[in-house]
Amino acid sequence: MAANLTRLLEHNIRSSSAATAQRGVRLFSSQQQQQDAIDDEEFRVLNLRTIKQQARRREIKKEAVQPPRTSRMAVDQDWTAVWSGPRSFHPASVPLPLRQGYTERGAAPPSKYANAELMKIPNFLHLTPPAIRQQCEAIKKFCTPWPKGLETEAKWKRHFPIEVISTDYCQSLPTIRHPDARRVTIRLKLSDLNFDAHAKDKFLRLVGDRYNPETDVLTFMTDRCPTRKQNYDYALYLLTACYHESFVTEPWEDTKAEADMEVYLFERNQAKQSAEAILNWNATTEEKITPSASYAQSVEQLINEGENEYNIAKYKEEVLKMLKIAV
Repeated sequence: MAANLTRLLEHNIRSSSAATAQRGVRLFSSQQQQQDAIDDEEFRVLNLRTIKQQARRREIKKEAVQPPRTSRMAVDQDWTAVWSGPRSFHPASVPLPLRQGYTERGAAPPSKYANAELMKIPNFLHLTPPAIRQQCEAIKKFCTPWPKGLETEAKWKRHFPIEVISTDYCQSLPTIRHPDARRVTIRLKLSDLNFDAHAKDKFLRLVGDRYNPETDVLTFMTDRCPTRKQNYDYALYLLTACYHESFVTEPWEDTKAEADMEVYLFERNQAKQSAEAILNWNATTEEKITPSASYAQSVEQLINEGENEYNIAKYKEEVLKMLKIAV
């Protein structure tokens, strides 16, 4: 009995001591939390001197540099497959020992590797003869046979005397329209138009400086309209209007006297009557002899162009021929 009481008493003492120890731990932990909260409410220390942490270097594994493509090209390599279109120069793709750049005197120019001079200029490696031949064969199916009767330049100029000139521009702008792309120029030779003396003189006065007498080329340039088609129609309209207007004879043109003429005309001057009087002096027949066309041309040329060595010699020759004087 006494032994049982002793065991029960020891058990109660142990239980009470364990509970007391647990309460003490709880009290200590709560006090520690309160102290930490108080420390957090205080101002933190600003550390201006940061401590650099040594970062661990990352090892980069470099791949082995492959040999240039030119060292693996075959002799019969299809160049159109290597360089199919326009692009910047690439030294590993061109099997040519190219050199370009400024060097000191006596030194060799820089090679093609890492050569900015070769990369910044345009090249025509995509327009080699085999590439052009291959492209021509590809577009040949879209072409039509050349028309018969236009084998030479003289033939197609005879059938198509008007030359139309326009320009297309390629630019890097928000709009694809260039202000100069609307400009249209048409050219033709004045000899391709049929004129009489009156119409030709009036036509040349209408066109003004658009006609070049040295090359016999007439040029109309139009850029007033907003589109190219409108300027082309306007240029043809100017040519047509000037051509038909030159054949119109105004009523006041018939009243022009010899002093009102812009140029000297042999047919409308006293020189013709004087020449006829000399040729028909003491003539027994009723038929009158008229001066030759070459004599009339020499007189007009002498008066209109002025006196020079050629015109005087030509006039002398025609006068001797008309009077039948042998020299």
